[in-house]
Amino acid sequence: MKKHCVLSVVLAASLSMASAQADDWFVSEFGKDDTLGALNHLSAEKAQQAAKLVTQGKVYQLGMITGSDTPAYGPRRYQMIVHQLADGSGEVIGSNRVVSNDDTVLTSIGIGSQLDGLGHIGRDHAYYNNRKAAEVVAPDGLKIFGTEALPGIVTRGVVLDMTKHFGKNPVPAGTAYTQEDIEKAAIVQGVRITKGDVVLLHSGYMKANEGKTELSPAEPGLGVSGAHYLAKRGVVAVGADSWALEVLPSEDATQAFPVHQILLTKYGVYILENMVTDELIADGVKEFMFTLGVPKLKGSVQAIINPLAIR
Repeated sequence: MKKHCVLSVVLAASLSMASAQADDWFVSEFGKDDTLGALNHLSAEKAQQAAKLVTQGKVYQLGMITGSDTPAYGPRRYQMIVHQLADGSGEVIGSNRVVSNDDTVLTSIGIGSQLDGLGHIGRDHAYYNNRKAAEVVAPDGLKIFGTEALPGIVTRGVVLDMTKHFGKNPVPAGTAYTQEDIEKAAIVQGVRITKGDVVLLHSGYMKANEGKTELSPAEPGLGVSGAHYLAKRGVVAVGADSWALEVLPSEDATQAFPVHQILLTKYGVYILENMVTDELIADGVKEFMFTLGVPKLKGSVQAIINPLAIR
């Protein structure tokens, strides 16, 4: 009987510890009611610092063109419909015989160059800051964490050339960027990752896969230790020139998109996928002014984006 009681106490203690650890996984440094995550690190001072990085006025578009042939994670797809007869026989308006075109887009939002919001990935039916699914998700749009609520982002951007770090272009599929890799790459480039930054990781993957209509199931990308490291540095977003940002296959083959889960669900750090970084690297750019205004689509999980890097 005593043995049974001891086992019961041990089991109860283990379950209590596991529950506490699960709850700790969701603790936000910005308070229990926060819905913006790492964007809280943005400030007017950070925007002013970023503006001082503009010495040439050269603008780089970090977004790719999105169309019906853009490779996408299934079942995502894109379709554009233009509402005007192509043979020129459509209706004219007014005495000045105005003709016009309009369009409808039937598309998944998570396609092409995109931002992943905090409602994209969760852990056991809970999302950033331990918000349960019933609080977050509805069939007609997110109740909270919709990307329409994000402020305009103006901050310092940093691009790390991982092809230089690994000595291969593109970086081989399945290569994980660890904390040590990121620290060494930053030191070699002479840059320091600071709170409020946006960090882009260049692998050469996008350029190497240009023209392909199917996504590769394997790619280089951010590993688990690298994700924890960048989040703890206080970055607001991490991006890459690849469709998943993180390394595929995952370092632990039993896990699905662990880096997404760490960044979005645990730390509230946003993810930028399919970023066009090759021109920055070709010009030797290391840091720049990063700007992004997210489309105001109510309840959206993600956003098709075209951020700008200005040097």
